[in-house]
Amino acid sequence: MVYYFTSNTVSPSAFIYVGKDKVENEELIKYGFEEDVWFHVDNLSSAHIYLRLPDGQAWEDIEQNLLIDCAQLTKANSIEGNKKDNITVIYTPWSNLKKDGSMAVGQVGFKDNRKVKRVHVAQRENPIVNRLNKTKVEKFPDLAMEKENRLKELRKKDRDAQQTRRKEEARVAKERKEKAWQRDHMYDDLMAEDNVAQSSNQDRDEDFLDDFM
Repeated sequence: MVYYFTSNTVSPSAFIYVGKDKVENEELIKYGFEEDVWFHVDNLSSAHIYLRLPDGQAWEDIEQNLLIDCAQLTKANSIEGNKKDNITVIYTPWSNLKKDGSMAVGQVGFKDNRKVKRVHVAQRENPIVNRLNKTKVEKFPDLAMEKENRLKELRKKDRDAQQTRRKEEARVAKERKEKAWQRDHMYDDLMAEDNVAQSSNQDRDEDFLDDFM
């Protein structure tokens, strides 16, 4: 089971999701999307909270109100962290998560610690948590299928982008070729007119035959 939440602090609305337990967290770690950002209470046990960013948005540029929503929801889903003030919530791209066989269920590490950011949470903000909880929806998604469909979508977008790029390159190459031809033949008509004029008697003076003789 996965719990989904909606944050309306941004437009379009952002959706946040969390696994029911540590076993579910393993599935979320395995089948996350490249655009997902992972949140967790630092040095305390907590749920794994994920924010799915829109295509093209950098994880470092999460809007402040949305970041607060994610941090508050992360704190609220930590048994110990929910009771404490002045905690730290860490977050990083899903792609930066590292999992190996030596780690316990639900445990993760990081590939690059420089890609881990921190946000201070002074205390629980009930209006924020209550607002998010009102949007809570329980679902039983096929995470593996969702991931496969997403990868197919990305591959199609990549193919379409490559095709568009090839068409544009062909158009530019054709345009350059046409301009080069025009540049190389820009005096063709003028030369042809000069040749006709030189071979025509129409514009010669009356003494040209005497000159010829």
